[in-house]
Amino acid sequence: MNDPVSHEARISSLRKLGGVCLVGLCFALNLVAQTPPVHLQLETKVPFHFVAYGDTRFTDPSNSEAANPTVRQLLVQAIAEEQPAFISIGGDIAYSGDKGADWATYDNETAVWREAHIPVYPALGNHDLHGDPAVSLPNYFHRYPDLHESRFYSVRAGNVLLLTMDTSLDEMSGPQGDWLKSQLNSIPKDIAFIVIVMHHPPYTSSSDEKKYGGGHSSRQSEHAFASYLEGKQKSLTVRIVVFSGHVHNYERHEHGGVTYFVTGGGGAHAYPIERNLDDPFQSKEINYHYLRVEVDGAKMTVTMRRLEIENGRPKWTEPDAVTINKGS
Repeated sequence: MNDPVSHEARISSLRKLGGVCLVGLCFALNLVAQTPPVHLQLETKVPFHFVAYGDTRFTDPSNSEAANPTVRQLLVQAIAEEQPAFISIGGDIAYSGDKGADWATYDNETAVWREAHIPVYPALGNHDLHGDPAVSLPNYFHRYPDLHESRFYSVRAGNVLLLTMDTSLDEMSGPQGDWLKSQLNSIPKDIAFIVIVMHHPPYTSSSDEKKYGGGHSSRQSEHAFASYLEGKQKSLTVRIVVFSGHVHNYERHEHGGVTYFVTGGGGAHAYPIERNLDDPFQSKEINYHYLRVEVDGAKMTVTMRRLEIENGRPKWTEPDAVTINKGS
């Protein structure tokens, strides 16, 4: 079967409000009344490392228009070889979230992760929500049963608190905004880093003008979100680090004590961007990549692992790395 989500599973996943409801109505209502966010606990000891990246666009490998299948597969294999404590994917996992065949490709190409028992903590991207949400959301949640259909959620791993958000919803209002504020107002004393994962970037040097064949500008809702985070950072000893995607390249930005990464080089066709002169990372390249994040007590080191195909062979480089220290 192309669609691995059974009819029975799909109906079960739509019973949000008690009793049996019509599929379309149930999901329409659930876009407002979100499932309560879950909190997951990952048993890992410091030091540890994890991987962050996004915009993989899993789809038929013969479809080279939607993504670069060779790059996507090489990145998946390299990430498995990292043996990370977990993998964070910042959205646009599937090319079309409503197509079971695209998710079947995800199942097939990432089997090596499941064989190695590596947890995956995803964020929803706009491609994951493509089409009818009554189809796309069950396709997504079927792969991540530990989420219990939460579109935003938290994970505790060592001295890191991971807050994964859904940028198709407003970050600062409604259930997601209330949840975020409660998380940042009650941080456990032994947490050193708050890692926020989201699809749309608060900062990017990319642009919707697509001067170089592709790009996205940042949105006002993420600007407001960044302003809130930077205000909170002033009163916190923990450090806030943000990983986002959507822009198919790599960027690093520093604002108000918060470090922002754009890591959208997971397989969707990468494009060069015109970087601002004050960007900490300067590059005219297209950067297919993933980020290796090493956590050692009060220190987090983020290294960009860049992949280039040279004469038919993979070539790996590390053109950017930064160490982030917990405040005092």
